[in-house]
Amino acid sequence: MTYKSYMCVICGWIYDEEEGLPDEGIPPGTRWEDVPDSFTCPECGAGKDDFELIEI
Repeated sequence: MTYKSYMCVICGWIYDEEEGLPDEGIPPGTRWEDVPDSFTCPECGAGKDDFELIEI
């Protein structure tokens, strides 16, 4: 299974699907499309629309 990463275009914080964000209630392995639309960047508060897929 291939996981993807998404970067906040405002501050550069990266959401890694494999790691999830357990402190925010998003378990490891959670796909970006399954992250709630109400999600905001934990670093700068930007909305989910401010994230872009990045290739690593």
